[in-house]
Amino acid sequence: LQSRSKFAHWLPVLVERFTRDRLRALERLEVGTLGKPGVLFLCVHNAGRSQMAAGWLRDMAGDNVDVFSGGSDPGLETNASAIAAMAEVGIDISREYPKPWTDEIARSADGIVSMGCGDACPVYPGKRYEEWELIDPSGQPVEVVREIRDEIKEHVEALMASLELTPA
Repeated sequence: LQSRSKFAHWLPVLVERFTRDRLRALERLEVGTLGKPGVLFLCVHNAGRSQMAAGWLRDMAGDNVDVFSGGSDPGLETNASAIAAMAEVGIDISREYPKPWTDEIARSADGIVSMGCGDACPVYPGKRYEEWELIDPSGQPVEVVREIRDEIKEHVEALMASLELTPA
């Protein structure tokens, strides 16, 4: 995180949040899932698609699921158009930040959803995998990002149905 941090004074906060996710994943591995599934959303930069998907799932399923996201080559910041498009539907992803996927998070997830990270995405036996073919919102105008946002919502709704998650 340090090599990608734009503002060094925020680094302790980002490290704390990243550590919290990793500890939650380790708890899932050692103690169990506590009756709820875990989903890991992956894309290359963890700056747009995976952040929007995680935002949708957190919003729609609430505490009924553990949500993680990561990237194979994390970007420097969350895509501003993705933040704006999600804010339009009342979901705040402005506090999210690009982070790498980690082994413990990938192993703790019941489902791994890849959005273009290809061969760099982790593969573990016994995991449920989905590949969502989505346009990368990087460099796209907000009008295109809105379409991507809405397509992601449809995918998340289908994922929730297949995981038998009730809306929050």
